[in-house]
Amino acid sequence: MPKSEITIKIVETLLSVNENDWDACAESEEIDGSRPVDPFTTYRFLRALEDSGSVGNSSGWHPYYILAFRENELIGCAPMYIKTHSQGEYIFDHAWANAYERAGGKYYPKIQVAVPFTPVPGKRLLAKKENQEQAFPILMEGIKNFASKNRLSSAHITFCSFDEFKKGESLGYLKRTSSQFHWKNDNYKNFQDFLNALSSRKRKNIKKEREKARNFGGKIVRYSGNEITGKHWDAFWDFYQDTGRRKWGQPYLTRSFFDIAGEKMSNELLLVLAEIDGNPIAGALNFIGMDALYGRYWGCTENYSNLHFEICYYQAIEYAIENRLSRVEAGAQGDHKLARGYLPSHTYSLHWINDRGFSKAVAQYLDEERRAVGREMEILNDYGPFKDLNLEERK
Repeated sequence: MPKSEITIKIVETLLSVNENDWDACAESEEIDGSRPVDPFTTYRFLRALEDSGSVGNSSGWHPYYILAFRENELIGCAPMYIKTHSQGEYIFDHAWANAYERAGGKYYPKIQVAVPFTPVPGKRLLAKKENQEQAFPILMEGIKNFASKNRLSSAHITFCSFDEFKKGESLGYLKRTSSQFHWKNDNYKNFQDFLNALSSRKRKNIKKEREKARNFGGKIVRYSGNEITGKHWDAFWDFYQDTGRRKWGQPYLTRSFFDIAGEKMSNELLLVLAEIDGNPIAGALNFIGMDALYGRYWGCTENYSNLHFEICYYQAIEYAIENRLSRVEAGAQGDHKLARGYLPSHTYSLHWINDRGFSKAVAQYLDEERRAVGREMEILNDYGPFKDLNLEERK
């Protein structure tokens, strides 16, 4: 179909979009009703952010969802936001903002095509399978046109898929690579089978950490689906606030987000809690995809040795093995994950800068950064915990 037959529309709320139409583009569920490939691009997750006030209002994340229509049929879409700061993105451009404004420009507001507060790689330009080739360039151009028309400094598509990354350059976007740590399931039968793949020293260290963690005076419990109650969310909210205050000053998500997600996405949530006499003192929230477990938030009100590693990393690995998931994605940053079986994986982003001179300077910086990221990943892989690590198989 000619491009002229596809039109772009921008809406400021998902109330303007039919849930089934959005999820058909996001390919969020298979016909058999199994879990979504990516729970974070589902209508219900993005709507929970909006309905809870986690985006919009004074959050600095203002929704401007971009939609592609052929006649009256939604064939493509993307979660797009106008940002007035660079918080909650995990692909850092603070130095760009400072340089741009020192040169006399106004970096904010800017466009962010992303899942807010969620450093999970995946598709950002969503389209029905039969329309992907047509919708992709239309959405990419639509994002740039919206930024240019509104005199915004830039547009950023963060944690995009590798396919989007490859195609983006030909459409005028700058490519950026970064990395995070993922655990890969090598068809392990159980946790001990995973430990057997590690070097002796790393295997012994993990056993010691798990033993210490489990001596905190209580028990570790996994909850999912209807097992997660308001009491659990109240406790987890306390954990989340404590972590937020220590890491970034204030929590990104509101309390009501967890209630809404608990209601709308209960089968896609795994809450791991450490309890003493039935009272939660620490916990981690995970989202469950079709083939992956996504570790998202951790917090505690009482500190015990190695409990963080047990709840966030080892429990996630066990769950993935038991449920035959191919990987655990443990979120942004954290070299300490390497010793616990999580290996470096590339992540990708695309950036469009309105000012040509500044765009050229950023492009030069990104060339150097990509090489630096590649060297760092090679070094980290050399320090991996596995006995006979075949890098090409485990990348």
